[in-house]
Amino acid sequence: MSTSPSEDLEWAERWDQLFDAISAEPRREIIKSLLDVPQERRLRLPEAAESPNQSIDSETFVIELRHHHLPKLAEGGYVRWERETFCVQRGPNFAEPAFIIENVLESTDEIPESLVTNCRVIQEMVDNDPA
Repeated sequence: MSTSPSEDLEWAERWDQLFDAISAEPRREIIKSLLDVPQERRLRLPEAAESPNQSIDSETFVIELRHHHLPKLAEGGYVRWERETFCVQRGPNFAEPAFIIENVLESTDEIPESLVTNCRVIQEMVDNDPA
């Protein structure tokens, strides 16, 4: 069975959109936070997006979430976010970024040292790994 060029492009664009969506740490933190709660649960922002690696003031961070990070995740259907209550929950396509993040989190012992150095999130996971 062959695919048409337009189907190939759609497939490639879907992967590009996914990797673009998880290319920023606040967006990865949101996905990671949502992995730890039941599907229907809403998480408060900005807490669900915060990381020990961040060094940005909270007002600027909230602006970046509202105008950049959350729209990008919502556009892909990865999350749903409520502007009024400033909460986030899993979207219909959440499984896509969840797959990538879960596989990275489960493979901390295989992550190259160059990606672990100075990354507090991964370093804490490596340090706390009982293996």
